[in-house]
Amino acid sequence: MSASAVLAAAGGNTPSIPAPHVEYGQLSPMLVVFGAAVAGVLVETFVPRRLRRWTQVSLSLVALVGAFVAVVVLAAQGHGAPRIDLLAMESVALDGPALFLQGVILLVAVVTVLTYAERRLEPKAGGEPADAFAAQAAATPGGEQERAAVRAGFTTTEVFPLTMFAVGGMLLFPAANDLLTMFVALEVFSLPLYLLCALARRRRLLSQEAAVKYFLLGAFASAFFLFGTALLYGYAGSVKLVDIADIVSGKTMTTAAQLSSTRSDVLLLTGLAMLAVGLLFKVGAVPFHSWTPDVYQGAPTPVTGFMASATKVAAFGAFLRLFYVAFPGLRLDWRPVLWGVAILTMVVGAVLAVTQQDVKRLLAYSSIAHAGFILTGVIAVNKQGLSSVLFYLAAYSFVTLGAFAVVTLVRDSKGEATHLSSWAGLGRRSPLVAAVFALFLLAFAGIPLTSGFTGKFAVFQAAAAGGATPLVIVGVLSSAVAAFFYIRVIVLMFFSDPKPGGPTVAIPSAFTATAIGVGVLVTLGLGLLPQYFLDLASKASLFAY
Repeated sequence: MSASAVLAAAGGNTPSIPAPHVEYGQLSPMLVVFGAAVAGVLVETFVPRRLRRWTQVSLSLVALVGAFVAVVVLAAQGHGAPRIDLLAMESVALDGPALFLQGVILLVAVVTVLTYAERRLEPKAGGEPADAFAAQAAATPGGEQERAAVRAGFTTTEVFPLTMFAVGGMLLFPAANDLLTMFVALEVFSLPLYLLCALARRRRLLSQEAAVKYFLLGAFASAFFLFGTALLYGYAGSVKLVDIADIVSGKTMTTAAQLSSTRSDVLLLTGLAMLAVGLLFKVGAVPFHSWTPDVYQGAPTPVTGFMASATKVAAFGAFLRLFYVAFPGLRLDWRPVLWGVAILTMVVGAVLAVTQQDVKRLLAYSSIAHAGFILTGVIAVNKQGLSSVLFYLAAYSFVTLGAFAVVTLVRDSKGEATHLSSWAGLGRRSPLVAAVFALFLLAFAGIPLTSGFTGKFAVFQAAAAGGATPLVIVGVLSSAVAAFFYIRVIVLMFFSDPKPGGPTVAIPSAFTATAIGVGVLVTLGLGLLPQYFLDLASKASLFAY
C-alpha cells in the first residue's frame, strides 16, 4: 500500500502540523544580513577572482546600511518602545534593548568592513595591493603554496561573508527570547570569529595559535552554556526566558514533574551558574579572560577591533536579557557573585595592563577592565543601570574600533609595530595620528569631554543608586590605575625622542581614514553632547516580559 493511499485512508484523523508564523518584516534587519552572507558565499563561487573583492565590499556595505535603515524604520514605527513584540513563535524579542543594540552592532560592522577593505598599508603582493588577510587561508604558513598565492596576488575575500554571518548571529544574540535560540546565535557568531582570527597575512603562526586558543576555550564556554540550558529545562520544563522567570517566582506551576523538580534549587542555581560562565567568557570577564590578550594580539587587527567592540555589545545584550528577564527573582543569589566578578575584572584588567609592552595586549587588558565597569551597571538592577549599560556599549565600541584602526598605521618592515618602544616619539613623527590615538586613550581613561567619561559616570551613578556604592569606589580606584598606563603611552608618544630608523606611519586610504574619523566624531559627540543619546538609551531600556 503506497504512502499516499495510507494518508488518504487516514483522512481527517491525521493531526495537522501548524505552520509557524514568521514576521518577516519585523525580522528584516537579521534577514537582510543573513541573506547578504549567503549571497557572499555565492559570490565566492561564481564571480571571477578579480571582481570578488569589490563585489563583496559593496554587497556587505549595502546590506549593513540597509539593515540599519530597517532598524531605524522599526523604531520610528513604534516597535521596541512603546510597542513590544515577540516574533518567530516567541523565540525572538523585538524590544527597546534589542533594537538599540542591533543598531550599534550594524554601525560597528559598517566601520569594520571599511577597515577590512584597506589595501594601502601592506606592501604590494604580486604587483597587486594587499590587505591584512592571508593570501590563501588553506596554505601552510611559509610553504610554497602560500608563496605562490602571494606572487599571484590572491586575497581572502571569504572574510566578508564570514563577518556577515558573525554579524547576523550578533543581531540575534541579544534579541533571543529563549535559551536554545540564544545558544544557536552564540554559535553562529562564534564559529566565523574562530576562522577570522587565523587569517592574518603577517605572523600567521601567531594568528593560527590565537585561533586555536579561542576555539578550544570557546568550545568549553559553549558547552557550559548548553549544559546550563539543559539543567534549566529540567528545572522549569521550558527554555523560554519568561516561563523560567514565572517558575522561579512561583507564578506558574502546571505539572507534577515541575513540582518535583522545583522542590530543589540545585538544578536552577547550577544551570544559572553555567549560563553565566558561557556569557562571562564572551565578555572577557575575570576569571574567564585568559583568551583575550593572546587572541587580540594574534588576530588580524581589523578582526581584533571587530571582536573587541561588536562581540562585547552582543554578549552584554544577552547577559542583560538573561538576568533581567529570566532571573530577576534570583537577584539576591546572583548579585553577590557578580559583585565579586566585577571587582576582580576591574582590578585584574587595570593592574595587568600596567605591565604590558605590546599595544594590542594593553588594549586587551583595557577591554577586560571595561567589562568590569560595564558589569557595575548590570549589577544596579534598575532602569537607570540598563540605560547606562546601553550607552556605555555604544560609546566604548567606536572608541575601540578607532584605536585599533590607528594601530594598523604604525608599521615597520615586519608589519604593524605594536611594541610600545616603537611608539616613542610618534607625536613628532606624525602629530595627527598621535593626537587621535591620545584622544582614544583619554576616552578609555574616562577623561571629561569624551564619551568614556559620560559612560563611566552613567554606570557608576546607576550602581550607586542601586546600592552598590562600594563597587563604585573600587571602579573609581581601578579607573585611576588604568589612567596611569593610558597617560604613560601619551607621554611616550609626545615626550620621548623617536628611535633612528624606527617605524613609519603609513598614509591610509579613505577606508581606514573614514573608520578613524567616525571613531573621533562619536568619541567627541558622546562626550560633548551626550544628552540625546542618553535619552535614547533610556527610552530603549524596557525588555519584553
